[in-house]
Amino acid sequence: MTAEVRGPRVSTIELFFDLVFVFTVTQLASVLVHHVDWAHTGQVALMLGLIWWMYAGYNWLTNAVAPSSTLRRTLLLTGMIGFLVISLAIPEAFDGNGWAFGVGYLIVTVVHSVLFLHADDNVSIVRAITNLAPLNGVTAVAVLIGGFVDGFWRVGLWSAALLVIIIAPYLQRMGVWTINAGHFAERHGLVVIVAIGESVVAIGLAFRDTELDAGTLAVAILGLAIAYYLYWTYFSGDESRAEHALHAVQDPARKARLAVFAYGYAHVVLLAGIVGTAVGVELSVAHALEPMHLSSAVCLSAGVAVFLLGHAWFLRLMGVPGARYRLVAAVAVLAVIPLGRWLAVAQLAAVLLVMVAMAITRDLRTVRATNNTRIHDFGR
Repeated sequence: MTAEVRGPRVSTIELFFDLVFVFTVTQLASVLVHHVDWAHTGQVALMLGLIWWMYAGYNWLTNAVAPSSTLRRTLLLTGMIGFLVISLAIPEAFDGNGWAFGVGYLIVTVVHSVLFLHADDNVSIVRAITNLAPLNGVTAVAVLIGGFVDGFWRVGLWSAALLVIIIAPYLQRMGVWTINAGHFAERHGLVVIVAIGESVVAIGLAFRDTELDAGTLAVAILGLAIAYYLYWTYFSGDESRAEHALHAVQDPARKARLAVFAYGYAHVVLLAGIVGTAVGVELSVAHALEPMHLSSAVCLSAGVAVFLLGHAWFLRLMGVPGARYRLVAAVAVLAVIPLGRWLAVAQLAAVLLVMVAMAITRDLRTVRATNNTRIHDFGR
C-alpha cells in the first residue's frame, strides 16, 4: 500500500484563479470553431504555448508561496485581471487586439515575479526567481512589442518568445526549486478537470440556435460521453500514481526537471487536445446526420488523439504504466476520420467506442494485476 503524499491543499483562491485562466481555453476553441485551417491552428498553438507557460509559472508560485496574506491575494487578483485581458484579446489577437494580448501578458509576468520575490522566508526561492525573472521579462517584452506590430513581425516575435520559454528550464539551476508533489499534482489535475468542464459548456452553447431533434441530441450525448472518457483517461488512478512517483524523487534538480516536462510540456499537449475535441464536437452539431467537412472530422479525431498522446507522454515520463493503451487508442481514433465524411454522428460514436474499449481493457488489466498481487501476498 503506497503511503499518502501529505502537504498543503490547493486553496479556494487558486481554484478561482484556474477558473479565470480556463476562460482562455474557451476563447482559443472559439477561434478554431470559426476558422478551421492550418494558419489559425498554428496561431492557437502559439498562443496556448505562451499562455500555458505563465499559468504553469503560477502553479510553481503557489506551490512555493502560499497566497496567505492580503497582499499576496491582491497580487494574485491582479494576475487574474491580466489573464482576463489576454482571454478577451484572443479572438482578434492576430488582428487588432494584439496590443491587449501583450499588455495582459506583461501584467501576468510582472505580478508573477513580484509575488515570488515576496517569499521572504525562502532564500533559495528568491534566488531562483531572480534567475528566471529576466527570461520571463524578455518573453513578456517580445510578446508586448509583437502586439503592436503586424503580420510577420508579430508571428516572429511571439514565436521567438515561445522559443525562449522552451529553452528556459535548460538555463536554470533546477536544484534550487522545492516541489510539494501533492499540491503540484492536485493543482494540475484541477485545471484539467475545469478545462474539460469548460469544453462541455462550450459544446452546450453551440446548441443555442439549433433545433433539437434526434440527431442533435445524439451529438450532445456523445459529446458529453467523450468528455467523460477524457476525464476517465486522466483520473482513473494514474494521477495518484504520478503524484507518488514525483514525491519519491529525492534529487531536487531531477524532481524539478521532471515536473517541467511531465506537468509543463506534456500538460500543454493535454490542453491542446481538449481544445481540439471541443471544437470537433461543436462543428458536428450542425451536421449530425450529414457528412462533416474534412477539416471538422480531422479536428474531432485529432483533438482526442492529441489528448491521448499527451497523457501517454505524461505517464511515460512519470514511469506509470498505461501509455501503450493511450497510443493504440490514439491511432484508432485517427483511423475513424473517414466515418465523419459519411456521417458526423457515426464518427462521434466510433470515437466513443474506442475510448470505452481502452478504458475496459485497461481496467481489466489493472484488476488482474491487483488480484495477482493479493494472491501472491496471501501465499506469503
